[in-house]
Amino acid sequence: MNYSEGQELHGFRIVAITKVNEVEGTAYEMVHQKSGARLYYLQSEDDNKVFSISFRTPPGDSTGLPHILEHSVLCGSRKYPLKDPFVELAKGSMNTFLNAMTFSDKTMYPIASRNEKDFMNLMDVYLDAVFFPNLHDQPEILQQEGWHYEIKSKEEPLTIKGVVYNEMKGAFSSPEQILFRKIQETLFPDTPYGFESGGDPEIIPQLTQEMFTQFHQTYYHPSNSYLYLYGNGPIENHLALINEEYLSHFDRIFVDSAIPLQQPFVPEKNLLIEYPVASEESVIEKTYLSMNFVTGIATDSEHQLAMEMLNYLLLGTPAAPLKKSLIKEGLGKDVFGSYDSSIQQPVFSVIIKNSEADKLENFTKLVRKTLQELIDNGIDKKLIEAVINIHEFKLREADYGRYPKGLIYGMKIMESWLYDEVPSIHLAYEGPLQRVKEALTTPYFENLIRAMLLESKHYSTLILTPSPGMNEARETILSNQLEEMKKQMSSEMLDDLILKNQQLEKWQETAHTEEELTVMPLLTREDLQAEPEVIPTNVIPGYSSEVLIHDLFTNRIQYAGIYFDMAPLKQEELPYVGLLAALLGRISTENYSYEALSNELNLHTGGFYFKPDVYPNYSGKDDGVHRFIIRGKSLTEKNELFWHLLQEVLLRTRWDDRQRILEVIREIKSRLEMNLLHEGHLVASKRALAYFSPEAAFQEATSGLLFYHFIASLERDYNEQIDAVIATIQSVLKRILVQKGSMTSFTGEKKDFEAFSYEMEKFFSQLPNSSETVKPLALKCVNYQREGLYLSSKVQYVAQASNFKKFGHVYSGSMQVLKTICSLDYLWKRIRVAGGAYGAMTGLFRNGDAYFVSYRDPNLEETLRVYHDLAEYLERFDASHREMTKYIIGTMSRLDAPLTPSMKGEKADARYLAGLTVTDEHRERLEIIETGADTIRSYSHLIRQMIAENQYCIIGNENRIKGAAPLFDRMAQLID
Repeated sequence: MNYSEGQELHGFRIVAITKVNEVEGTAYEMVHQKSGARLYYLQSEDDNKVFSISFRTPPGDSTGLPHILEHSVLCGSRKYPLKDPFVELAKGSMNTFLNAMTFSDKTMYPIASRNEKDFMNLMDVYLDAVFFPNLHDQPEILQQEGWHYEIKSKEEPLTIKGVVYNEMKGAFSSPEQILFRKIQETLFPDTPYGFESGGDPEIIPQLTQEMFTQFHQTYYHPSNSYLYLYGNGPIENHLALINEEYLSHFDRIFVDSAIPLQQPFVPEKNLLIEYPVASEESVIEKTYLSMNFVTGIATDSEHQLAMEMLNYLLLGTPAAPLKKSLIKEGLGKDVFGSYDSSIQQPVFSVIIKNSEADKLENFTKLVRKTLQELIDNGIDKKLIEAVINIHEFKLREADYGRYPKGLIYGMKIMESWLYDEVPSIHLAYEGPLQRVKEALTTPYFENLIRAMLLESKHYSTLILTPSPGMNEARETILSNQLEEMKKQMSSEMLDDLILKNQQLEKWQETAHTEEELTVMPLLTREDLQAEPEVIPTNVIPGYSSEVLIHDLFTNRIQYAGIYFDMAPLKQEELPYVGLLAALLGRISTENYSYEALSNELNLHTGGFYFKPDVYPNYSGKDDGVHRFIIRGKSLTEKNELFWHLLQEVLLRTRWDDRQRILEVIREIKSRLEMNLLHEGHLVASKRALAYFSPEAAFQEATSGLLFYHFIASLERDYNEQIDAVIATIQSVLKRILVQKGSMTSFTGEKKDFEAFSYEMEKFFSQLPNSSETVKPLALKCVNYQREGLYLSSKVQYVAQASNFKKFGHVYSGSMQVLKTICSLDYLWKRIRVAGGAYGAMTGLFRNGDAYFVSYRDPNLEETLRVYHDLAEYLERFDASHREMTKYIIGTMSRLDAPLTPSMKGEKADARYLAGLTVTDEHRERLEIIETGADTIRSYSHLIRQMIAENQYCIIGNENRIKGAAPLFDRMAQLID
């Protein structure tokens, strides 16, 4: 590309060209002359192309306008007048990312795809959605996605439903989310950040159709837009589409969306707020305390990088001095930090969990005292070096898992671009990084602590306390208010409201014709690749451990996976293995204190990760392949230190520091409780699977609810149990760490394997080579079939599960198409659209395990009925060749998500351990491509058999669970 500044392309003028070496790209900053739209094109060799369009959307209240609008623009538009083009794209595109996101001050609509034709289709649908949505003429969209009064007959009670309404009811049940929302509210009362952009459930019903459409007209104009393109696509084709189909139809206007800076102030008093817990849940040591500091502005890239490092330095590692000080003083059982750089004035928070309100004064004094001591005495330079090193490692690795790196880059540029600063400043990290490295020889971080924290003139202190039965009390108040409102309505008003509900239901249930559906762009089956990606995997004989090599370019980073056989263990020892995995690397060893060990790991590696896991055995010989997994990474030149530190952790950990072990156990319990609240759908589905699946029973014991209760019991009776627990952990570790049955994988360039294998052999030479023959680990399942687990939540997570192999069915690739249809057609329409839940999903696995689960669901019995009716839906299922092609494309898209080198290595290891061959995958992919409507109909009997078993786990609102008591064999409080 040979473009120059000032050049015009398809209505855009190039205003700046910048080489961004850190992301191996060239950035072209453009402005659309007619409409005023801004565009940033980051050209690179990456074929995983990304597009997004964002708008500055400052909320003026807490009705959730930006959030509801984000949902609603994707409910039909001028060129694509379907009720849900978004889900049609999810069903039938080769996207590698498809979503929309509401932030405190902006709304983003990103997509990604490796297929150019698909990429153009996705761009076109999204652009039409944001600029020409149907929401102005279709009031049912706000009613469905936002909120509406629901009543179907005069005898029924009046209720409120809506997708975002129920999503936010779930969000407002989480103490962490409540805390972070209140932090912004208290620090920025005179700005849009003082409002809840996602919507407060108590305020959402104040939103009217007029407010809704006006917000779109005001902020969704090209003059208020930020367009972003990334990758190796034909840029002129992209610009032509954007200009000709969209921006050329608008004239430049002034949009007053600027976000004012909050003037510094300190609230007159500490804010005391409450969060809900179940009525029977203990409130002892359940309080959160936080100190929150506004730290500069988001457009200072060096400052932002330094604050991210300071957060990690003070609170993010076992060596973190502020965290250590707070834990040692016994002010709480878990301490963590937060640095929010997604807003114009970033916020740094120190948060202590499992505390008491009367400890606030000691908390704030100790924070200030510790910070002052760090200034006076200086921060340990080894700690500073370790923190800088691990951040530099992650910046250069640029491994964002399943998120396209172009998406992450696009989000980073918005942290300056949205506030009228150069978009690339947060991508070009080399200069800021070198300046931050001055901290190794100067009091850089000490000065930062003084200026941003101790001398801050803009901070707040919050106390978040538990309130038993708070959600239930609020629900009662709401029910009474709605009952009173209904009493005040005339018969005609009730008839009108019932009619509106009938119209909404009719609109939701009216299926689109085949002709209407053809407006959506679609690839063909010929665009699909039947052959799976072949990840280079060579089994190398002659070593103490079975060795796999994945020869991939990794930019001087080596990824190691070490798998130890868990067959020698017993089922009752599995929770101890989960605890072992969580403790390794976090307690002292013979040669390093836990603080020094943390520094060494951060200095010389990209980190170690320990986890017990199970792989289904597709040969069908036993219940699974159980392994204790160690994953780690380092630069190739740090190979010797990598293995030295791994040996230190595995072979020389000291198990006599009972106080440190207790500190880690308390943190484990705290983080598990966060996951229970944030990931109720995953907890419920895994628990339901554990009723019959040995693999799921393994997960329950090592990381699920059983493991949580094991940890909670240990923390509660620590002094009585710890000696026996340590003895069991040592015994388990000794029996796991043997050469026999082990496997080691190396992901990197083959030329680096010789040095890797030399150190590997030195490590394994220190392990015994047991000749003992052991039987595979035998597992019993959880002895329940129908559980209701309650907590203080306003919504439910309804999971039902079974195994289709027990009924004689065989796994086929076509079951993945069935999964797509169940999740994105049947469950989407019945549970999300009609039921008002935030979502629902399906799992169908090669070992026969299957589940259905809803997410942030206002319903309970109704959702079980939806699962029950699925078989009937499948019996009647009919779809044209084009519609089946759509489902097949969406299925293949899910399977073909691009993987980073480390993910490729892990996937190849999993295939090998499970006995899954490339031939198997090729057959399954052909089965997907050849799936017809008759195949889907044939699964109705399978589904009916599974659902008839009535195996379900429901996590949700205490009153709803107890009110449905006859459904359950067991009811219990979820959190201790």
